[in-house]
Amino acid sequence: MGVKVSSFGKIPSGKETSLFTLINKNGMCLEVSDYGATLVALMVPGKDHTTTDVVLGYEDATDYWNNDGYLGATVGRSCNRNGGANVTIQGKVYELPKNERGKNNLHSSPDGYDRMVWNYQVDEEHLSVRFYRMSPDLEQGYPGNFEISVTYTLTEENEVRIHYHGVSDKDTVANMTNHTYFNLSGHQNGTILNHEVWIDSDAFTAIDEESIPTGEICQVDGTPFDFRKQKRVGAEIGADHAQLILAGGYDHNFVLNKEKGELKKIAEVFDPESGRRMEVSTTCVGVQFYTGNFITEGVQGKEGAIYHKRSGLCLETQFFPDAVHHENFPSPILKAGEPYDSVTIYKFI
Repeated sequence: MGVKVSSFGKIPSGKETSLFTLINKNGMCLEVSDYGATLVALMVPGKDHTTTDVVLGYEDATDYWNNDGYLGATVGRSCNRNGGANVTIQGKVYELPKNERGKNNLHSSPDGYDRMVWNYQVDEEHLSVRFYRMSPDLEQGYPGNFEISVTYTLTEENEVRIHYHGVSDKDTVANMTNHTYFNLSGHQNGTILNHEVWIDSDAFTAIDEESIPTGEICQVDGTPFDFRKQKRVGAEIGADHAQLILAGGYDHNFVLNKEKGELKKIAEVFDPESGRRMEVSTTCVGVQFYTGNFITEGVQGKEGAIYHKRSGLCLETQFFPDAVHHENFPSPILKAGEPYDSVTIYKFI
């Protein structure tokens, strides 16, 4: 029980980072860092009562700095892809870094929130850590001084609750997510192809050859994207479907059957091998289901683990990718002075 604070190493600037270990009464353990407001480790009991770390990650802040993949990171100011790396707000065009294919923006990088050392506040009574920072006007190209916080809470019901809150002094884009890769068998235990997934979604957003949404919303009926009944990840991942071929597997936004702001269960992951089950609830309107198609082959993670393609899967709650360029998508524009508030819960049962 309680919160332990320890060193998590230095980044190249010499700045020190910290690791926060939270343990509930059931023996579930969550580790998060002020580097990138990152979810580093998550120890969860299985059917044989063996506790295993079910998220991919690295040993320390130096390894996170030196490797890609956004493992466990808080992503912002805007997650996912932006075609053309620009956004128009109140008639003014703001240019963003072109860090993908030399013309698009991915996850607000290369200087995204995943690369920042955040301020923090520990709440031992509620088993939570609040990370916060001021994102200055035009950071990553976005307008507005954006006061943002990300709070991780480990509950006694074996939930990891992630709460995002922020206010900007100018209209801006606010679309944050967590990029944790889950493997319920254990982060070092093979692929997630035998995991079974359910997603409460009747449609997904189609992508082009650069993984940028086309604006078309496609029904899942009769396609490999139908997860309305629990299905093995590997059952149709290799199907001859144009969208799967373009992404090298699943890397798509699913349109959730819910209203914006409504906290609702939207997905479930089950691992028959370990017996672990994870429920995902969110206030967001979309979720990116990503099957680790581009994990760097053979990269070394924590505890000497070697990661490969599809070693983990992500369920990244969000506004739809590239929503600023599609009027038929819910808008991620945050009005000046209005609160940005988003909650996602990963519950283990």
